[in-house]
Amino acid sequence: MAAITASLFIFLTTELMPIGLLTPLSASLGVSVGSVGLMVTAQGLAAGLGVPFIVAWTRRVNRRRLLTTLLAVLAVGNLITSIAPNYPLILGTRLIMGFASGVFWAIGVSMAMRMVPAKHANRAAAVVMSGISIATVVGIPLGTLLESAGGWRTTFLIWAGLSALVFLAVAVTIPSLPSANAVSVREVFELPVRNVPLRLVLVMVVFFVLGHFGAYTFVRPYLEDSTSATVGFITVVLIVFGTGGAIGNFIGGQTVNKSLRGSFIVGGLIMIAALVMLLTIGSYDFGVIAAMILWGLAFGVVQLSQINMTLSAAPETFEAAMSLNTMAYNTCIALGALIGGLFADHVGVTSVVWFGIVLVALAVILRASTGRRTTPAI
Repeated sequence: MAAITASLFIFLTTELMPIGLLTPLSASLGVSVGSVGLMVTAQGLAAGLGVPFIVAWTRRVNRRRLLTTLLAVLAVGNLITSIAPNYPLILGTRLIMGFASGVFWAIGVSMAMRMVPAKHANRAAAVVMSGISIATVVGIPLGTLLESAGGWRTTFLIWAGLSALVFLAVAVTIPSLPSANAVSVREVFELPVRNVPLRLVLVMVVFFVLGHFGAYTFVRPYLEDSTSATVGFITVVLIVFGTGGAIGNFIGGQTVNKSLRGSFIVGGLIMIAALVMLLTIGSYDFGVIAAMILWGLAFGVVQLSQINMTLSAAPETFEAAMSLNTMAYNTCIALGALIGGLFADHVGVTSVVWFGIVLVALAVILRASTGRRTTPAI
């Protein structure tokens, strides 16, 4: 369980690391902030579009062997990023790393849930998902600090070493896990056609992820523009967000069994309130701190809720359903970063916060309007 949680930590921090490094990456590589956001876009796009095919094509591969392969790709990709002489090579590398990241998201939670008795499956998912909180509390802020001390190349070099360590941990500790719920590519894409609850979950994921990451990708330039924030303060803000995420993940672990629908709606409303706070009192340090901890808390609750909603909608084909979830999620990380970058470059960074409010509101409205009956989390 710890090895899979560490894998989630390393995959997520690698994918989102550019968020904390947008300004120095932009200055070093000679491209705009919005263009640097394409580092998130490239990896997210590959993770989203490639995962259903790769998961189906590897449906008979032992999951321990598959996960070690994914981590090897991640380690090499981080190493190449740290020494790449130009931006196009970095983008190409991130694209390849994205394929590995997407497959992990599809199989990682399922692997953890298979390693415990069925009655503890939901708790196992919550434990693994805590890797998200660890990444936001420790990983991304640590990357920001390392950049300020030794440059962004040093940051990615260190992450290459961490990826290699997690590779060894998985190879040594994870038991053999033959593939389960194996389905073909055609069957994967037929799932949302036949399964209406799963289709609704995927639409909600699209709105939520577009809104959240469209805004969150540009937190650093927004704070630098609105409050003249220093690197130290931005690091604190990222830690605060991650702390809120850890709290939200714990709360979500308790509430999703009682009401998936309620957990998602309340979490979404809290996220909207946090973004409004960022716009209204975000010019003050205390306002930023309060908004970011609420934002993180809401993200933790909604994130765990949507995973359990996917499980509840397709318990017999969870891995295949998660590949579709991952496709929607990561494609929308990419699109959120892309659309946010366009807003940031052409309208101003404040506009990305409004974009987040509107899209998260659409997700909440859809969840609230789809009825009260929800299959309990497993």
